[in-house]
Amino acid sequence: MTHQPQQSPQFFLTAPSPCPYLEGQLERKVFTHLVGGRAAELNDLLTQGGFRRSQNIAYRPACENCRACVSVRILAGEFKQDKSMRRVWNHNRDLIGNIHQAEPSTEQYALFRRYLDARHNKGGMSEMTVLDYAMMVEDTHVPTQIIEYRRRGPDSFITKKGEGELIAVALTDIMGDGLSMVYSFFNPDYADRSLGTFMILDHIQRAAAAGLPHVYLGYWVEGSRKMQYKIRYKPQEHLGPKGWERRD
Repeated sequence: MTHQPQQSPQFFLTAPSPCPYLEGQLERKVFTHLVGGRAAELNDLLTQGGFRRSQNIAYRPACENCRACVSVRILAGEFKQDKSMRRVWNHNRDLIGNIHQAEPSTEQYALFRRYLDARHNKGGMSEMTVLDYAMMVEDTHVPTQIIEYRRRGPDSFITKKGEGELIAVALTDIMGDGLSMVYSFFNPDYADRSLGTFMILDHIQRAAAAGLPHVYLGYWVEGSRKMQYKIRYKPQEHLGPKGWERRD
């Protein structure tokens, strides 16, 4: 029997394009494919090295003149809610999140469209069709789950399931050292609930309960207002030239 060496992943570099976060900057990305039997192992290694997953692609910034994108992960076991976070958590105590396989539904897509039209109608995802959404959810070779958030019902304490309309959704990868929040969206009519914050708090609690040390939030971009929320959750670690460094 001959031994066949495992093939190393191939990496590719995109052409420069306008940065969606910082005006006047150009972005480039290095990426590889996450397919085959080693996809989960590779995704863990790459995420720990600052990559993010989108469908079956792992990518990270490789910009020539900018290093503003910083990978952020929360230390779930040490995390403590501040006063404003406790208000958000208490406001959403009537919600319960149920875990499902990474399979799309028409109900999810309807909520996804409402979210995009209200919050990101000029963004790169604004033209996503139902097929595009299905690919975003299904096209994964790593352990991935959908968490659907609905209101608690009279039998939820028995069934552990929510009832009624779908209020929020999170697409999440399960890694060996934590949870990686790939994408989340919610009903924009409930802006007063701060559902984006609530879903992050819920993931921190889920990771800590499972004994997983980290919740990966993707990139914080200094100077980008829409990315500022990511540094609220402390303690956390930032990936720099010397590796992951604690930020309190």
